[in-house]
Amino acid sequence: MNDQNNFLVAIVLSLAVLLGWQFFVTEPRLEEERVRQQAEAALQDNGSGSAVSPVQDAPQNDLANDLAAEIAPQAENGAPQVASAAVPAGFAAAPRLSVETPQLTGSIALMGARFDDLVLKAYGANADEDAPRQVLLQSEGQKGHWQAHHGFVAAPNSPVTLPDEQTIWEQIAGSTLTPNTPVTLRHVTREGIVMTQEISVDENFMFTIKQRAQNKSDAAVTLYPFGQITRTGTPQLTDLFILHEGPIGFFGEEGLNEVDYDDLLSDGPVKKTATGGWLGMTDKYWAAALVPPQEAAFTGRFTGRTNGANAPIYRSDFLLAGETLAPGQSLSSTSRFFAGAKRVDLIDNYADDGVTRFDLLIDWGWFYFLTKPMFTALALFYSLLGNYGVAILLVTILIKLAFFPLANRSYETMAKMKKLQPRMVQIREMYKDDRQAQQQELMKIYREEKLNPLAGCLPILVQIPVFFSIYKVLFVTIDMRHQPFFGWVQDLSAPDPTSLFNLFGLLPYDVPSFLLIGIWPLIMGITMFVQMQMNPPPPDPIQARMFQILPIFFTFILAGFPAGLVIYWAWNNFLSLLQQGYIMRRHGVEIELLANLGFGRKSAQKGGSNDGSDQ
Repeated sequence: MNDQNNFLVAIVLSLAVLLGWQFFVTEPRLEEERVRQQAEAALQDNGSGSAVSPVQDAPQNDLANDLAAEIAPQAENGAPQVASAAVPAGFAAAPRLSVETPQLTGSIALMGARFDDLVLKAYGANADEDAPRQVLLQSEGQKGHWQAHHGFVAAPNSPVTLPDEQTIWEQIAGSTLTPNTPVTLRHVTREGIVMTQEISVDENFMFTIKQRAQNKSDAAVTLYPFGQITRTGTPQLTDLFILHEGPIGFFGEEGLNEVDYDDLLSDGPVKKTATGGWLGMTDKYWAAALVPPQEAAFTGRFTGRTNGANAPIYRSDFLLAGETLAPGQSLSSTSRFFAGAKRVDLIDNYADDGVTRFDLLIDWGWFYFLTKPMFTALALFYSLLGNYGVAILLVTILIKLAFFPLANRSYETMAKMKKLQPRMVQIREMYKDDRQAQQQELMKIYREEKLNPLAGCLPILVQIPVFFSIYKVLFVTIDMRHQPFFGWVQDLSAPDPTSLFNLFGLLPYDVPSFLLIGIWPLIMGITMFVQMQMNPPPPDPIQARMFQILPIFFTFILAGFPAGLVIYWAWNNFLSLLQQGYIMRRHGVEIELLANLGFGRKSAQKGGSNDGSDQ
């Protein structure tokens, strides 16, 4: 029994470290992020939906000033060059190409042919019904601008002047980019190289860019297709070990590569060569990713650099192999660009459509084999019932059924041990000065009754990975974002908004975030407390008192967790109570909750020692 209690204490302390980190570190950071999002949303332009808070002393947008020098070792005479220039004063007045899809609205800047203005129609910056739409890509002069562009770079000393960030492309086909109307842009260099970009988009978040370069000059030229994402400034991060935010890519056989923003600044560029894959940058719910031709070898790179007193600049880019074009020859390359919300069904569809392991854009973590099936089950019930909270309740029932035989054996063991409490009390009294003899006699009882004291830990051990997988699903999947349950819970991915300390809203004042002990955390704590009182009490009074206090501790800690997770735990506790109560009655064990709470005399004392020294 002592071994069992020590094992439980170890588990509890491990969980306490995780939950304490969530409460004292993560939640304050999440609150800062919510405040930041609300401040930025307030600055959004009503006309375009884009944020319009100018950044003073904004860094120059030299999008590809060192691209080729780092990632084109295949060039014969050194690395190809990419033009670099400051954004001209006329950028704001330069023409733009409108983008309109069922999911996106925005525009493409014809100056530089850059994707730099995209807003997600279906997602608000917060849970309010009238919240401004979520801005994804932002153009120059705006806080935290994030953009992408494609093009060609030339071999060093090549006698060709390729388009750069100041170049205004000509729109020669299409007026507005929609899923049914692609557009074509063209630029002719002074040497006679004709470059075109045919851009199309699907119903969701994937763009296709078909680039073509035709050499109408008098000399041969070597060109390298490339794509690049640039982000200025380090975004506000949730900074949790269970979630990656920052540069990310999948590189063929090498697999997934995740890089932190600060590591890029301190450790320098990360360069990979692969065939098949993708790369980009990801936030918690949104991402922008470049998808090179999956059959072609490419070199991908993540870079980060400081920019004096201005915000740092981060880039993800790829470069394909170069091709030398004789006069009259042409070169074509087709790549894709994802910019949108990380909806699981869409991401999986793109992976099935040929983007190698694109499903890993969502951070399922090391326990992919648990978290992905957990989400699949929740999504299935949601499709049938339209409520993720109800889906969590039903999935919990299925989990309980799946582990019913294992849990039954565990509860049967606890019921038998509770029935043996009088004998155990006698043994402890008889050998209270000889711990070794006491343990030998207890082990003799275990052998006679064919009991394993550690079996009672199995329900807890089973619950831990399930708890983690639900936590992961609630935290990383946008499908759970702003999903309501019933009543006061309007966002399962956010904490229960009520608080005991203002009588759940009856008193006219707000309480600090650390005192938001809502209704569902209280239900969870009560069910946890009752369940613990149904188990055999630990022989050590200090341990016994700790186990009585533990539900209060968990109530405060879990109050800051997503409401969906707390609902799961409370419901799981309730089902466990029913199951454990049934098993105890079946084995003739009296359920003495009041006695365990100290309001009565226990049967263990009636049939055991006279002084109740087990407590």
